[in-house]
Amino acid sequence: MNKKLPKGAYGGVSGKDYVPYITDKSKTGGNIAVLIIGLVLASVFAASTAYSGMKAGLTVAAGIPGAIIGSAFVSMFAKHKGILGKNLIQGMSSGGESVASGLIFVLPSVILIGSQISFIEGVAVGVGGVLFGIGVASLVHNYLIIEEHGKLVYPESMAISETLVASDSGGDSIKYMGIGFGIGGIITVLTSSFLNLTNNVISFIGSKSYKWKFDMEVNPLLLGIGFIVGIEIALTMFAGSVLSVFGITPLIGYFTDLAKDGVMVWNDPSMPINEMTVQAISSSYVKYIGAGMMLCGGIIGAIKLIPTIIASVKETAKARATATKGDGSSAQILILLGGMVVGFIASFIVSNSFMMAIVGAILSLVLSLLFVIVAGRLTGTIGTSNLPVSGMTIASLVIVTLIFVLMGWKSPEDNKSLLLLGSFIVVSIAIAGGYSQSQKVTYIIGGSKNEMQRYFTLASIVGVVVVVGTMILLSDQLRITGDNPPFALPQANLMSTLTSGIMSGELPWVMIIVGVFMAVVLYLLNLPIMTIAIGFYLPVATTSIILVGALIRVLVEKTAKNDKEKEVKVSNGISLSSGLVAGGSILGLIGIICQVTGLVGGNTPSGFAAGNGMAIILLAVLVILTTIPIVKSKVKHNE
Repeated sequence: MNKKLPKGAYGGVSGKDYVPYITDKSKTGGNIAVLIIGLVLASVFAASTAYSGMKAGLTVAAGIPGAIIGSAFVSMFAKHKGILGKNLIQGMSSGGESVASGLIFVLPSVILIGSQISFIEGVAVGVGGVLFGIGVASLVHNYLIIEEHGKLVYPESMAISETLVASDSGGDSIKYMGIGFGIGGIITVLTSSFLNLTNNVISFIGSKSYKWKFDMEVNPLLLGIGFIVGIEIALTMFAGSVLSVFGITPLIGYFTDLAKDGVMVWNDPSMPINEMTVQAISSSYVKYIGAGMMLCGGIIGAIKLIPTIIASVKETAKARATATKGDGSSAQILILLGGMVVGFIASFIVSNSFMMAIVGAILSLVLSLLFVIVAGRLTGTIGTSNLPVSGMTIASLVIVTLIFVLMGWKSPEDNKSLLLLGSFIVVSIAIAGGYSQSQKVTYIIGGSKNEMQRYFTLASIVGVVVVVGTMILLSDQLRITGDNPPFALPQANLMSTLTSGIMSGELPWVMIIVGVFMAVVLYLLNLPIMTIAIGFYLPVATTSIILVGALIRVLVEKTAKNDKEKEVKVSNGISLSSGLVAGGSILGLIGIICQVTGLVGGNTPSGFAAGNGMAIILLAVLVILTTIPIVKSKVKHNE
């Protein structure tokens, strides 16, 4: 018989009257085995999220896969800790993933502007952001988690809670994750991410008079992301790519062909405008239109958050009055103060002057305070996967950049300092969402809030070390440009473009403004600006395979005979897709590390293996291997 969440888990009772799944307050979930498992998974999810996020511009929340994998490991190494141990592990997995989801937005921008990230700089801003984000989010814990129980739904927290409770009676989730990991790992090893034995990019090029180029990267990681995010997001992103590839690029190409000899590209004096390739048009013109779209989308998103900011700050002011004795307040204050201290220290480490350090620290802490509170509240409404981190980060960076310019800090070294301070802000925002989500699960299950706080904080700090180390190791790969760079870095490219352009005064404002007005049109049509803009900015090779993954999900849903069967198949599909993401990102990361260190590399596909035909066969194999296990999965009699 399946076990279920308690009555009132989704609301209907006052938060203080809710009776959790585990009622014995003397039980704890932590021990050395749980700690080691959690730290290992936090490291794995931090590294894999950094890889997948920098490649696709999208990340996948780690709570559910962390709960599934954690359930298997707890059953093997810490069975007596049961669901409370599994809960700690999912929280630690979320901590590693949240850190990576934040750092990939801004930190790679330092590399993109031609500078370097030192390990101490990256760790200082990352750890400071972790401590400050957790400290502020913990201040409003009672209000957001308990007082608002049933009003703030915490959709992903409830899904994780359901997964944890289901694990008490067994399930197929780990089996499907294993299948996905195997498929993703094998295909990744065979392709350019590792051994490079076969081509995995389907490519078609348009005529000289109508300049376009369509690519599809056969990548299990991206296909898995597509299944998880679903058809609406995938199709919207792909629409942005269609507009870029088949609309704006050929239009600009038409006019570049009319240019006179001797007229050169604005940011490349060595290239005549009338000799521009599709890639040159995209990098010199189209990407700035996309940057304008994302900038406008971020600002509109931030403006729409103003009522939430005001309400959240008001509730925060009264939240402390409802705090109860023995709720760990001293630990919360210590973490918050630790975040502020580390934030100031980090500001002095990354800044070029005493005044910059003081101004930068104050700006970072104030903006982080506002948006961390908002992130904690929004997580209760839309979950961490849909948290508008982009919008809040863009708004913060634009504010800080304008103040830096007013202060006369406009050199490349000043820009590096600015971006590192921005990394502190975005980590604070991202970690607050993951922390609030994990604490809601703890409340529903009946775990210890303070225990989750300790384990989550430790895992997040380890995640910072892993992500910063990964970025430093891959710094040369992050600089590579071209038709299909190893990492698209859409958000980081935007951040570096905006800050560098505003500071130097050389931002191509015509393209930016065109992008802004395109975003305004999308807003007036009530369309999702940021999703379309990211699709516009990302290579179509990325968005097209994400769409394939989403179409597989549509097919799976169509094959279901009833709602119950559809629910089971989609759930198994998400587990398999999580395995694809894990296998593709982890093996892809290992492959690139092996290439960087010289352990593998030098292979170039030749003959049939180098052509479109081989890539199409690889796509067919990936789709079939992914679809068949999901479609054949059946509803168990006890479900």
